Amino acid sequence: MKKIVPIAVGLALIAVWLFLLLRHPGPGSRSAQTSAARPLAPEFALAGLDGRNLALSNYRGKIILLDFWATWCAPCQTEIPLFVEWQKQYGQRGFQVIGISMDDGPQPVRAFYREFRIDYPVALGNVKVAEDYGGILGLPVNLLIDREGRIAVKYAGTTDLPGMEKQIQSLLAEP
Repeated sequence: MKKIVPIAVGLALIAVWLFLLLRHPGPGSRSAQTSAARPLAPEFALAGLDGRNLALSNYRGKIILLDFWATWCAPCQTEIPLFVEWQKQYGQRGFQVIGISMDDGPQPVRAFYREFRIDYPVALGNVKVAEDYGGILGLPVNLLIDREGRIAVKYAGTTDLPGMEKQIQSLLAEP
């Protein structure tokens, strides 16, 4: 009986890992799909840090990096300065970063926004938007959305950032 418990726990962990792997495909897993075969990104309208309404539909026609993050998330703290650079570098070509903070309130987000000199829109997320995007089980979760509002790639957890940038460049090159 004592040997069965560790084996059962090990099998359960493997099952959870496989479930998460299949549910959150890695970079490039959908890149070969045509735009029409990609799933539509769920619409949302959230309160931005600036007090204005932040709606996904306002950015249709752009390549969007939708970043679910939090101030306490160490990988998020690594990614965000690069996302600020990408916004500067690719913004004129139709690229837009949108941050969705999953923090409990606006105070730490505003301080983080200033400290990291974020220059793209950030809104406070909620359970509904997290569920609409397949459940945000951990952070960061990043989605690349094509010009037609379809999800091209979903990244969960620590990401290969050079690979993500290549995917952004590829999407920017699409007609």
